[in-house]
Amino acid sequence: MPYRQEPPARPAPSRPPRGRWSDAQAFAALDLGTNNCRLLIARPQGDGFAVVDAFSRIVRLGEGLAATGRLSDTAIERTIAALRVCADKLKRRNVTLARSVATEACRRAANGTDFIARAYAETGIHLDIISAEEEARLAVLGCHALIEPGDDPALIFDIGGGSTELVLIDTRPGAMPRVLDWHSAPWGVVSLTEHAGGGEGESGRLAAYARMRGIVAESFAGFAARLPREVARPRLLGTSGTVTTLGSVHLGLSHYDRAQVDGLIVPADAMRRISADLARKSVRERAQLACIGSERADLVVAGCAILETILDLWPAERLGIADRGIREGILRRLMGSPRP
Repeated sequence: MPYRQEPPARPAPSRPPRGRWSDAQAFAALDLGTNNCRLLIARPQGDGFAVVDAFSRIVRLGEGLAATGRLSDTAIERTIAALRVCADKLKRRNVTLARSVATEACRRAANGTDFIARAYAETGIHLDIISAEEEARLAVLGCHALIEPGDDPALIFDIGGGSTELVLIDTRPGAMPRVLDWHSAPWGVVSLTEHAGGGEGESGRLAAYARMRGIVAESFAGFAARLPREVARPRLLGTSGTVTTLGSVHLGLSHYDRAQVDGLIVPADAMRRISADLARKSVRERAQLACIGSERADLVVAGCAILETILDLWPAERLGIADRGIREGILRRLMGSPRP
């Protein structure tokens, strides 16, 4: 597929270097999604990079977008506050090159470009609204190292707040992964919850879950029809808050631990059982689970519906989990890695 020309990375605001990292060149990547604002600052190290600083906050920028077609004032204020924190980190670190991207919420919102302008005026951070294709390629670049070895095509997916990206890649040994096909569906944990979530009582919640799965399956249908049928051992890797959260629940963690979750491989049947169990629970019951909590309790079931639908179309026996993706892909681009 042809590549789109992308905006260049921008030099970070100049400031005299200081602190323990002052002698090292640093790069920054910011990913503003429909649900999260996430920043990663790193410096090159060997064939990869070492993280200098990081930030993550649930901002729900796309809250209410499906109903109004616009980013709400409240969501914008929450997001600007998070971006101010990011701007401060960029100034305090020896960042020489940075790229900040915005995804589905800003792509869809009628006032998306107005928000971008305001964010720049108030924080100095210039957000590039990237295409779904670029979003998918960055996710692949950031997490493909965690795909299990094999010769057949593998599927990588990213369940976001406003969309889900599916990427079929060729991972033959000795070569950079090559994108064979990709698809972006307009359903993520926020958009799907607002469109079809809810339900009174267990029966109502299960009906809503079935409805969400049907909606997602329909949006995947064209891509599903193009997938290869004769794959000896389907390999599957997911990068998103949904899969890292479910991985934490699978491990029974009392709090989230990236070291235990990133690179974890879980039986697909175990993820289905957890998804089915969460679909039955009320929001209050989900919130009591340590690795879900109140911030994700109302959204996690939509993520489960999307995940189970992906398992239907690509029936892998095991699911790889990555706590890395777009930000890591941006950093690798900035540091010179080739495109997938």
